[in-house]
Amino acid sequence: MGIGCSMSSPSSMNPPPGPKPQSTNTMPKTEREPLGVPVDWQRWMRGLGRHKRRVREFLGLSQEQLARVAGVSQGAISRLEAGRGLATPLLVVMKINAALKQAIAKLDPALLSEEAQRLLELDDRIAPAGEGYQSFPLLKDAGLEEFIRLYHELPERQRQKLLAVMRATASALAER
Repeated sequence: MGIGCSMSSPSSMNPPPGPKPQSTNTMPKTEREPLGVPVDWQRWMRGLGRHKRRVREFLGLSQEQLARVAGVSQGAISRLEAGRGLATPLLVVMKINAALKQAIAKLDPALLSEEAQRLLELDDRIAPAGEGYQSFPLLKDAGLEEFIRLYHELPERQRQKLLAVMRATASALAER
């Protein structure tokens, strides 16, 4: 039995009847995302932490060894693996991820599952490759992306004028 535990009967473990007390946790357990999909971030972080621990242990690294390679504290590794890392800075997560990826890269790629290979390729898109973050186009048409950026940079009242000019230009070009 752990510290702070006491023996009690199952009936005494039930909450008392009546309204439930309000949680003092200011962060809601489930938040509505912009697309309306509910996300339980605490559960998500626990899953991420379990996965990072599984990879670390597979590679035969201790938390201290991983922390040293990643340039973070052992406590940061521990918090992330335990799912207590909701406030973990992205930079810390990226450093841990990069250190694990570096160790995995030493393995024969033929041993990795297709999913692991896809994740490593995805990491290549978001992890620094020596010179920093590599941006990529959002749209197939770079001109359209530039137009949208310029549109958003204009004050609201000027946007309608730009659209009118674009409509007139498109109409004139279609007549040719």
